[in-house]
Amino acid sequence: MKVHPSEEPERELSWSELESALGHRFGSTEHLEEALRHASFANEREGMRSNDRLEFLGDAVVGLVTARLLFEANPDWDEGTLTRGLHRIVDRRGLASLARRLGLGGHLRLGATEKQSHGEEKDSILADAMEAVLAAVYLDAGLGPVQALIEREFGESLRSGVSRDAKTAFQEWVMATYGEFPTYQLQSDSGEEGDIRRFSVEACIRGEVVSMGVGRSKRSAEFAAAAEALDHKRALPPKPLGEG
Repeated sequence: MKVHPSEEPERELSWSELESALGHRFGSTEHLEEALRHASFANEREGMRSNDRLEFLGDAVVGLVTARLLFEANPDWDEGTLTRGLHRIVDRRGLASLARRLGLGGHLRLGATEKQSHGEEKDSILADAMEAVLAAVYLDAGLGPVQALIEREFGESLRSGVSRDAKTAFQEWVMATYGEFPTYQLQSDSGEEGDIRRFSVEACIRGEVVSMGVGRSKRSAEFAAAAEALDHKRALPPKPLGEG
């Protein structure tokens, strides 16, 4: 049975911790409160709006900000490379990881079923809420604070075009599949400061090269190698390398 909002008002929340994590103090928390309401929560309360509309707006805002930052950070990239970089940085996994780093899960308003199934830990719910919250920031203060947050959290990714979670995801997959961690080895270094392809790094599983990545730094080259391996992991042997 649905509850009328006036019969069960939203609890008072302290926004200071979340605002600190976001790097933005809201002039009004109206949009932020809406951004944190999952559909399962709103559906249990008559006349209450969920974060779906803000999620729609946030998707566009994040895409615009990230596209501009990629465009400015990588003047030598063509359209295809920019597009791939955008999709890798602002994918569901990346947004969910950002939500976790900001402690967003603890602020979400979830319905009874989602609470029981720990919805605050699900990538889909966290990613959608992250987009909604960034839309709330945009409506409160424009693109400036959204851009500052994206630059702060995805700086390395913006320069390499690879999600900062690529290495973690690759490491988890290799451990689950082969029972050990991947390694990285430097193949070459042009020695030229500012060269976006200065470092070339190989990703290895059990000493065998499975992919290669390039970047302005060794770290960004490793991210690129991990992302390349993930993109083609279906082509890798289904059993540990080096075994009959």
